[in-house]
Amino acid sequence: MTLLPDIHLIAGTRPNFIKLAPLMRAFDGQDWCRPVLVHTGQHYDAALSDALFKDLGLPRPDANLGCGSAPHGRQTGAIMRAYEGFCTERRPQAVIVVGDVNSTLACALVAAKLDIRLAHLEAGLRSFDHTMPEEINRIATDVVSDLLWTPSADADANLAREGVPAERIERIGNVMIDALDMMRPDIEATAHWRAFGLARGGYGVTTLHRPSNVDDPARLARAVEALTRVATVLPLVMPLHPRTRAKLEGAGLYARLAEAPGLHLCDALGYVAFQSLLAGARLAITDSGGLQEETTVLGVPCLTVRGNTERPITIDHGGNRLVDLAGLPAAVDDCMAAPPAAPARPALWDGRTAVRAVDSLRRRFFS
Repeated sequence: MTLLPDIHLIAGTRPNFIKLAPLMRAFDGQDWCRPVLVHTGQHYDAALSDALFKDLGLPRPDANLGCGSAPHGRQTGAIMRAYEGFCTERRPQAVIVVGDVNSTLACALVAAKLDIRLAHLEAGLRSFDHTMPEEINRIATDVVSDLLWTPSADADANLAREGVPAERIERIGNVMIDALDMMRPDIEATAHWRAFGLARGGYGVTTLHRPSNVDDPARLARAVEALTRVATVLPLVMPLHPRTRAKLEGAGLYARLAEAPGLHLCDALGYVAFQSLLAGARLAITDSGGLQEETTVLGVPCLTVRGNTERPITIDHGGNRLVDLAGLPAAVDDCMAAPPAAPARPALWDGRTAVRAVDSLRRRFFS
């Protein structure tokens, strides 16, 4: 009996699993390889993980490295150590990493050092802000990857400018939109805004989790002030990232936010519930990269509380706008006065990115 070559698919955080769900489905029925789902354990919440796996129809990971949370350097090193050991026991023929988290970089470095062929899904994105740990992860991962799957023309241009040979770059589209399309029937059937007593189009959704917004207590206080002001004009639903909740509680700001009129706080939601909430919103306020993409396709105006974005296509083609905290209430007023954004589908954001990735992998690495 001939053993099929293993392909490791690396996930460490919630967005990684969302992006890998369509890829795992695209591997179904392939008779030339065996996908192996590897969870580094970078972020792990049992209840949230169970909901996510159920929503997306994901199989349980074949391996959980159990690395857990830690400061950046220590976490990256722990993941490298654990993944190198796993590769030694079960060496793959190829590794696929996604996104820009510490697990992405750690496993990319291990694959490169062990001379295992490496593909990076969502390559070439750049914020040009080296104070963001994710930016360092993106650049370093792209340097060591053999195959760079990009979502957009600007990502191609970034890689070309950095001297990456054209033959290593292949634009295949946005896998996050694959997940959205894959789950669209469930999302449309959910109407999760009703859980908060709200009406479709009569509320906003907000998520904040980046260190630049939540780590400094003074800036976090300004964020709370801005959101409480917005909530007097438009009710807000705010699913709380565990990290954000901890920072709010540590700064003594949680009660102020929880008691603000018009603000609905809740725990982090499963994929279907959250996307239902997002699809029914009048606007979104976020610092998340993925939400900028999802709101573009959903036609929901997005106010991104950052000074930059690695996804400029969402500004050029969608309803995304960069804002600072001081200007957030006025930006919300502008959104409310304008017609809702029209749904936009940039080139190759067509729900078939995962299929193209599997075809590309076989053609590039296994033919």
